Amino acid sequence: MPRKAKSPLSNPMFGEPVFNENGAPTPDPTTFRTQHDKKSDDQLYTQVQNLLTKDTVSFSPSRGKPGDLYSLADALGSQGPADVQAIQKAGQIVFHAVGDTGAAYLTKLVNEVTVADHLTNDFHSAAIANRPAFLFHLGDIVYSFGESLYYYDQFYEPFRNYPVPIIAIPGNHDSFVIPNTAAADTPLTTFSRNFCAVSPTLTKEAGSLHRTAMTQPGVYFTLDAPFVRVIGLFSNALEDPGLISSQKGQNTKWPGVPDVQLAFLTAQLQNIKAQNYAGAVLIAVHHPPFSYAPPLKAGGAGGTHGGTAAMLAEIDAICKAQGVYPHAFLSGHAHNYQRYTRNVSLAGKQYTVPFVVCGDGGYNVKGLVQPRAGVTPPDPVRGAQVNYLDPNLSGLGGGLTINNFDHTDYGYLRITVNPKQLRIEFHPVSSKGPQPGVDTVIVDLASHTVVSK
Repeated sequence: MPRKAKSPLSNPMFGEPVFNENGAPTPDPTTFRTQHDKKSDDQLYTQVQNLLTKDTVSFSPSRGKPGDLYSLADALGSQGPADVQAIQKAGQIVFHAVGDTGAAYLTKLVNEVTVADHLTNDFHSAAIANRPAFLFHLGDIVYSFGESLYYYDQFYEPFRNYPVPIIAIPGNHDSFVIPNTAAADTPLTTFSRNFCAVSPTLTKEAGSLHRTAMTQPGVYFTLDAPFVRVIGLFSNALEDPGLISSQKGQNTKWPGVPDVQLAFLTAQLQNIKAQNYAGAVLIAVHHPPFSYAPPLKAGGAGGTHGGTAAMLAEIDAICKAQGVYPHAFLSGHAHNYQRYTRNVSLAGKQYTVPFVVCGDGGYNVKGLVQPRAGVTPPDPVRGAQVNYLDPNLSGLGGGLTINNFDHTDYGYLRITVNPKQLRIEFHPVSSKGPQPGVDTVIVDLASHTVVSK
């Protein structure tokens, strides 16, 4: 199973990846190395707020061919094949997922550190066969705009003791470009240096710490691990909506966004079909396809981030063309936890698919609803039909249910996959008291249906 990090000294000598500090756990940070000025940060955010609705970013295609895979064994280094063999022998893989972990202000650092500590403790307290093999980050690692000088405070130091790979897709805050930023300092350049390196080198963002850069092939990729493939898509830099392409034929507003992810997703699903792949298939994208808003007659409004129907329609269309649909969707962005079940009809088969939002990894938990014109709508009823959230532009959807939510606690996902089932658990954490209960959904892989909630 996943090992503890090797001595930091081995990295400069042999190019091996290092995932945490060697030796005993180090104390939690209590301050920032680079002091953040809340007032100036807020002023900057206000100045560019209009641009957050219209400025997209271009990006380079991932290394390799659209159908290529990024293997967990490669991410783990020379010990990777043995670690993967141990996972296969155990008969299951466990991994974490979380989004929106940054801490723009010192007063909020405790929330990020609390989540990071729970993730680390979960690894060390688990039996060997239940230890997470990696963390899949769902984006928004560094607030507010993915600046290099904040990576140490918001990523490397909070996760300094987390002992396995952290694999990531960028969020909008990891990619939006502040006007007049030099090309060498754009957020995606910094993200790529720390997550998409050719080899596991130490970056300047890590400071004195020893976690090496990940070697993902790009800002979009498919992680191939025992029993599971996670297709990670980059949904670009807007606050809303999420975009995986220029949306030709739907919207002429986004001509600067490359369409390479459409061919990539097509090739990945073609592989799954041609190989008769029997493991779990997950799609991870920062912007959620669904995020709660009350029906119009209820008044008020939804949370600060809504769902992205047009993006889901593009994904649906490719799935429909290839006859393959993922077993679950994972996303962040909305700063809370939400779980939906969508009924999907594809190629004469009926599926039930969890859509899970986990955007409460440390940054500013927000409610599902907010007042508008003096009216505050009630929270949704768990188990309620919310079909109005799914315009079903592709014709695949057949009903949407909101199963559960948590908009008061921070938390993370613990995901377990074996040859028969996919299990997704939301673990709420609090720095102020006992942990609330865990929310769980189980998917039967063969029937592609939810069997437990």
